[in-house]
Amino acid sequence: MLFQVEELIAFVSKVMTLNPGDVILTGTPSGVGPLQVGDEVSIEIEGIGVLRNKVIAG
Repeated sequence: MLFQVEELIAFVSKVMTLNPGDVILTGTPSGVGPLQVGDEVSIEIEGIGVLRNKVIAG
């Protein structure tokens, strides 16, 4: 990673309010291309559920 987790949190918290449950994504695995409008991003936490978000702006 180019920046430490603490640096990322400090930067993000300067431009928006972070609330409990917010997720800061730090990158993508090898071979994954950029997100496009209309794509859906899903994350799942076992025992909790699935969070799905559609990309609505580029």
